[in-house]
Amino acid sequence: MNRRTLLRTGLALASAASLPARRAVAAVFRRARPGTPGWPSETDWATLDKTVGGRLSPVRLPDFSDAETRKLALNPFYIGEHPALTQSSGWLDAWRSAPSRYVVAAESAADVAAALRFARAHALRLVVRGGAHSYLGASSAPDSLMIWTRRMNAVTVHDGFTPQGSSAAPVPAVSVGAGAIWLHAYQAVSTGAGRYVQGGGCTTVGCAGLVQGGGFGSFSKAFGSVASSLLEAEIVTADGTVRVVNAGREPDLFWALKGGGGGTFGVVTRLTLATHPLPETFGGLNLTITAHSDEAYHRLLAQFVDLYATRLCNPHWGEQAQARRDNRLKVSMVFQGLTPEQARAAWRPLIDFCDANPADYQGQNSLFAAGLPARHFWDADFMTRNARFALTPDARPGAKASDFWWDGDAEQVGAFWHAYTSAWLPASLLEPAHRARLVDAWFAASRHWSASLHFNKGLAGAPAEALAAARDTATNPEVVSAFALAIIAAASGPAFPGFPPPDLTQAADERSRVHAAMDALRVAAPGAGAYVNECDFFQPNWQEAFWGEHYPRLLRIKRRYDPDGLFTVHHGVGSEGWSEDGFSRRAQSGDRRAGGAVTAPRA
Repeated sequence: MNRRTLLRTGLALASAASLPARRAVAAVFRRARPGTPGWPSETDWATLDKTVGGRLSPVRLPDFSDAETRKLALNPFYIGEHPALTQSSGWLDAWRSAPSRYVVAAESAADVAAALRFARAHALRLVVRGGAHSYLGASSAPDSLMIWTRRMNAVTVHDGFTPQGSSAAPVPAVSVGAGAIWLHAYQAVSTGAGRYVQGGGCTTVGCAGLVQGGGFGSFSKAFGSVASSLLEAEIVTADGTVRVVNAGREPDLFWALKGGGGGTFGVVTRLTLATHPLPETFGGLNLTITAHSDEAYHRLLAQFVDLYATRLCNPHWGEQAQARRDNRLKVSMVFQGLTPEQARAAWRPLIDFCDANPADYQGQNSLFAAGLPARHFWDADFMTRNARFALTPDARPGAKASDFWWDGDAEQVGAFWHAYTSAWLPASLLEPAHRARLVDAWFAASRHWSASLHFNKGLAGAPAEALAAARDTATNPEVVSAFALAIIAAASGPAFPGFPPPDLTQAADERSRVHAAMDALRVAAPGAGAYVNECDFFQPNWQEAFWGEHYPRLLRIKRRYDPDGLFTVHHGVGSEGWSEDGFSRRAQSGDRRAGGAVTAPRA
């Protein structure tokens, strides 16, 4: 019996063994809601407000009745700064963005600890929010208390950093508060200090959530996953204790924070990550080729896979290629450490193939490659003067002139997801004997819906040190041997209150097409895992898909640091024992999968 079968069987047996008992004690504990006897009184809320220095407030939605305010919902900075909103506005038949009842706009670990103690004492549903980019809806919940870390956004660059209690030599690093976003981290590290920190691709993604999910950015093929660079974290656990953890201090909890999932083991308040030498050049390459027949399109995909396997599966290249239903191959990739001339040369075989078959293809002359000094990649002034087409500035009155988002990320702002699926594709599919299977599956998927391969979210082809560091994280080990993460998704939106409601019939149709496309692609990689930060809300066998053989260890750590399930997120470690809305506990003592005994949280 192989490892995957053994893990799946073990989880199934654990569930089956506890099923009768769980049915008998279903919902023996419920979190408080407004109007129930356990809900805090006005005096209780006032006491919490005083304890946190006046940083408690009710959460209210903005009024989207006018067109100007609705435009703000397309600005990721506005959404990130409003505690009632989330970067995704919902998911078909799963969740809708709904504000918490109260929010603590925390400014310190002490504020976080006070909020946690209050939530435990009053059995409240708790939400932890940083950048609010959770596709699965973890950034909000009705009738909950939100701990909002946005104000904890300091970014400090270190010439030399040594984790507490360690005798290791200092290394260049950066410390980021839990509320910091990656744009500001890059601006401090790369623009300011001439170094590089591996972070997210989208400028407004929160630093803390991405690290805890494992994390990938445009250049992960060179520098590894985001979690791989973590040196130390400050975290407030369910008992209200502020802990500083690293490889030498509480190493199990430290390991769990490197990919074990956000909002699960505690509230991270500060992270310190190693930085890397900055390459001389970052660049981008775009290309769209249209095939004039299905047969020609299949041959085009085969030529691209050959090119990727032989010339592009290395630390220089990242981002994605998309096979579309209209027989278009759309390439949107980035490169590092190459000149634009070297980047274009790598694509010569594919261009020559298309030029040799002019009756079958058009668009090969659209190849565009441009590079710039890597230090200026997140420099808003430089980018506005030299690559204005690539970005959108935050143009609100009073906004920071240095804030912007990439145009390619605009369609995700306020998205209402009809479906979102992902699967890691093993590098074995790039071997000559297996490429045809990959091409057939990718082509078959494109007959249903556009299918994208995100090469920077699979680490095969990365340097040995990056692979070794990734193996020492909680992320599914499949990521080390995957050459790409396949993502197939569909969305509309926004769907916040005050906006026109989504067309649910169309959404359901697109969901069917997305799932058919992923089923077709998975023929080439049956049983492939998925990425916890970018996955299906309804992911089957999610424990194995997200964490593989790491799940039992993560569950033991969860039981140790959060035995009462104060931190509960959809498909998070230990969430098996809770209802979908996170308000009702369904497990009993001895149900190891649920993460602990069924008791009211200890005050």
